[in-house]
Amino acid sequence: MESKRELSEDETSKSPSTGALRPGDFTSVLERNINVLREKRQQEEHRASRQDRIADAITRFSGSMLFVYLHLAFVGGWTLINAGLIPGLSPFDPTFVILATIASVEAIFLSTFVLISQNRAAAAAERRAELDLQTNLLSEHEITRLLSLTRAIADRLGVDKAQDPSLNELEKHVAPEKVLDRLAEDESNAGAEGSPGAG
Repeated sequence: MESKRELSEDETSKSPSTGALRPGDFTSVLERNINVLREKRQQEEHRASRQDRIADAITRFSGSMLFVYLHLAFVGGWTLINAGLIPGLSPFDPTFVILATIASVEAIFLSTFVLISQNRAAAAAERRAELDLQTNLLSEHEITRLLSLTRAIADRLGVDKAQDPSLNELEKHVAPEKVLDRLAEDESNAGAEGSPGAG
């Protein structure tokens, strides 16, 4: 009996679900979910490598208005000096070749930093999409079970609607792999119909 109780507690600790809600607990559960998700996001940020944090910082800075203002000042000053519009300062890049080279090198590095940040953001978005999918599948399973129980109660009480044939289809669980196969098949058919050689 003791081993059974320990096994039950161990299984409960590994379960992704929380305990049943008590009356009036919805607000506290909502706050808990918000706090947990915020903590998970902070943990992911702390687990990021130094290179990733540097790339994120540079990407955030390059997407700010301060970055734009600094570039306007830098390019404007460079242009004024090399156009000979500032007395006492002789042009050092009259053809603006050096400025073009600096801009090209900067664009290469900035695009690399942005791609690194986008890859991390895409990985996080994929995890959130997987969470949404699993939650939706669990909700579908729960709703199907509730429908079956409700239909059984209605049938026991002699409610005519319990014999509605459409409920038979609604009581079936959705098979996600079949849905994905059907979507892939539809995309393949649409691509074949839209190809130049179709028809």
